[in-house]
Amino acid sequence: MPLQQLVEYFNDRLEQEHADGVRPFLLENGAVHGLFGPIKVGSTLAPIRETLRTSQVVGHIAQLTVTANPVQTLLGNELDNLLSLPQTPGNSDSVINFDRLTRTVHMLNYLPQSHLDELLFLYVDPRHILGVKADHGAYFEEIIVKCGLQTSNVAIALSVSNAYARFFPSLQKGLENYQRRGYRLALKFDVQSLERAALELISRLSPDFVGLSAEHLDQVRDNQLLGKIQQLNSLVASVNGRSLLLDVADKRSAALARQSGFDLVQGRYFELPVTSANRRDAAHPLGTTQSYSSRGAL
Repeated sequence: MPLQQLVEYFNDRLEQEHADGVRPFLLENGAVHGLFGPIKVGSTLAPIRETLRTSQVVGHIAQLTVTANPVQTLLGNELDNLLSLPQTPGNSDSVINFDRLTRTVHMLNYLPQSHLDELLFLYVDPRHILGVKADHGAYFEEIIVKCGLQTSNVAIALSVSNAYARFFPSLQKGLENYQRRGYRLALKFDVQSLERAALELISRLSPDFVGLSAEHLDQVRDNQLLGKIQQLNSLVASVNGRSLLLDVADKRSAALARQSGFDLVQGRYFELPVTSANRRDAAHPLGTTQSYSSRGAL
């Protein structure tokens, strides 16, 4: 189905569901955007690559872009509600609606370059999982099927932070619902959130992918950090998952990915033009970069 026709289909669907005349999706210059109050959201698709064969792309992570939409304004405290952390397992409908809107935008933008052997990684807001009481993924499954794909083409990605630690049992239940519907599952951590509860969540859920952000790793003062990362990768392998180093921006992080055994990588470092320095790095498992384990950060 042509992209414009899909845009009109989903506009018709939301107009009927909410009975408010809102048609949030629009196609501009070949890209789909969604309108939500005063903002217009779009997509950037970031490639995920094999660590030892970075020319091999296994999928894309959909990242949100936001620009101003001067036509509409938010009602009341809608934006405050959208951005606040949960105080109870339930949450407002605005989070669920915004999450569904952005994932539909990402799916539509992915379609022109989709391949059956690649995955689309879509972040889901933890408050969405906590706000939906049952049948997680059922609504979005209809969208995926309408776009000619299957749930197995989609990895539901969740950023796990300490702020949600007390909600882990509820999050686990929701994520298991996604798994039962055939979705892949990806958990993303930052190094500060790699605590016992998070590691137990990995063991219980057996996610397909576990990602660690490379941002700020060079600022961590922990002599055992490299060992902890290797331990994480071993845990991921033990549940038949694949480990992923995200947000790789420089040669140090790229070297860490190879040195500590990450299966996959993502980041702007791998999207830079190839230089002679890049080629030297690729020719050696640790490149020309000083090992993390010999630096003060580790």
